Amino acid sequence: MRIAVLGLGFMGSTHLRALKKIPGVEVVAVMDQDEQRLSGDLSSIQGNIGGPGERFDFSGMKRYRTIEEATADPDVEAVDVCLPTHLHAPATLAALSQGKHVLVEKPMALNEADCDQMISEARRRNRVLMVAQVLRFVPAYRSLADLLRGGKLGAVRSAIFRRRCAAPTWGPWEFDASKSGGGVFDLLIHDADMCLHLFGPPRAVSATGHEDLPQGIDTILARLEYPGIGFVAVTGGWHHVGQYPFSMEYTVVADKGTVEYSSAGDGAALYPAGGAKESLPSDGSDWYQAEIQYFLDCCRKAAWPEFCPPEESAAAVRLTRLMVESRRRGGERLAFPA
Repeated sequence: MRIAVLGLGFMGSTHLRALKKIPGVEVVAVMDQDEQRLSGDLSSIQGNIGGPGERFDFSGMKRYRTIEEATADPDVEAVDVCLPTHLHAPATLAALSQGKHVLVEKPMALNEADCDQMISEARRRNRVLMVAQVLRFVPAYRSLADLLRGGKLGAVRSAIFRRRCAAPTWGPWEFDASKSGGGVFDLLIHDADMCLHLFGPPRAVSATGHEDLPQGIDTILARLEYPGIGFVAVTGGWHHVGQYPFSMEYTVVADKGTVEYSSAGDGAALYPAGGAKESLPSDGSDWYQAEIQYFLDCCRKAAWPEFCPPEESAAAVRLTRLMVESRRRGGERLAFPA
């Protein structure tokens, strides 16, 4: 499979590292508007997870400066879109119009209308479209999903998902809500997607918090209403520009036990009611390699990505936007559209 990577920032460099580990794939082209990055020097790239930036050898690749050039390349079979969020929809549509399969970083797009257009075009062109909702491929979260779907824990009674970090410094576009959607939208869409993956669409959403993007503060506490579950909460966000560490965690309480995970702790674990702690698989794999490998497998089989379908990624955009809108309205309860 011949692939082009569009965008050589934090996520683009992360995907390039993962692609090097996957057999049967060749990165034949890269695209960026920064000449230093196009030279292969990504040493200045930093993110909220992973190690420091590095240098890549792009000498055998085509190097493009525009979306249109990269997506029109006849040698490219699939496109990996790692551009700023406001470019996700136009880049995806350009690639689909040229007959390419598309993996696009989260958030899928800034609004539902763009998401729907992307899905419609992929269906019409009979191309694979997948959003890189990497949390579905993280062992600690897959272990939770397996436990809940296997029925071992019984009914869920409460769940809380938390994710927070310092405000990012890898691009000024992150601080422009018209380009990023804002910090909560960009960051907590992971956990909104996980709630949809585990519990389906909520009945309603309410949220409070505080947004001050110029100061690097964007926080939220959102409650998602599910019949039969006492509460499902998603919380976290940006905590100023600076050294505040990234972390993610969850606690899910069910009739037969509690499952808990913190990236700052010692891994995922099940605490059965009346029993001893059971450690769960929670690390040891490259999440990005797993998600890209799944996408490429779907491309080779010409199969819609049922484990991570774009329809659910579009629903995550809808849900996260609703969380932010409820916060703007001071916690007003908003129905989640069917």
